[in-house]
Amino acid sequence: MYFLQFSSILGAYCPLELQFLALPPNKKALTPNCSHRFFVTLQLGSAHLLMLMLANRNFFNSNESFIAMDMKKKKIVISTGAGMSAESGMATYRDAGGLWDNYPVMQVASADGFRRDPALIHSFYSNLRRKLVGIQPNAAHYGLKDLEQYFDVKIITQNVDDLHERAGSTSVLHLHGELMKVRSMTHPERVYDLTGGDLETSLATRDPYGDPVRPHIVFFQEDVPNFSPAVDLVAEADVFVVIGTSLVVYPAAALINYVRRGVPIYYIDPRPAAVPQGVHVIAEKATVGVPILTKLLLQSCE
Repeated sequence: MYFLQFSSILGAYCPLELQFLALPPNKKALTPNCSHRFFVTLQLGSAHLLMLMLANRNFFNSNESFIAMDMKKKKIVISTGAGMSAESGMATYRDAGGLWDNYPVMQVASADGFRRDPALIHSFYSNLRRKLVGIQPNAAHYGLKDLEQYFDVKIITQNVDDLHERAGSTSVLHLHGELMKVRSMTHPERVYDLTGGDLETSLATRDPYGDPVRPHIVFFQEDVPNFSPAVDLVAEADVFVVIGTSLVVYPAAALINYVRRGVPIYYIDPRPAAVPQGVHVIAEKATVGVPILTKLLLQSCE
């Protein structure tokens, strides 16, 4: 059994918004601010308000003051784009006049391009994989991972790299596929990780069933199968954040339209696009903007 003085609670559990000092004895309150849907029971003692916290989060009685809580972190849904990984050195066509590693984007990232020259597509993505293994997550990736200490963080990324995962983020949904994976062309539900030094694919590459494979990438002109799960996440968000995207690539750019009314929205980008009134714009690159975002989020819980 562990007791903490109430004065220490706000510093350690700010996102839970534990502000109940004015409540009279034996009263119950539902606090709506930084953490939704947790019910609190207070009972005042002689001199101090004490908090009973046990690792299993059960409810317990005490002869002294106690707070019994079902702690629930706020859900922050973060949509990231090419600007998130650009600072790590990951190639992006956004800043190259429509070229991606010197190729027109539609030549190497479209369904038509794959049909016209599948050998080029295999070679192009094999080359990108070789580059990716030498690239490391940047401070912004690690900053989003660190937010998980305080919030329930869900990342939706347009990026095909694995930098969020390598930084330690535990919930990442890829809208446009994953560079370090391939899938069967006959049975697209069969998806395979490329591990170790075996990063090359070609027209001759076969899966364990003998079927040809293709990069596990959502090309332009193809459906985005993870868009519906992404919409579900955004609709549940207590805070929505957009980082490093020009908001011109659809359907990802439409995610902002699924945010519930009244939910705070933050947008980090050094060249922000026009956004609806009320969106908090941080006109900085990701490595500068994420620390600012973190400070703002934690301040909102004070």
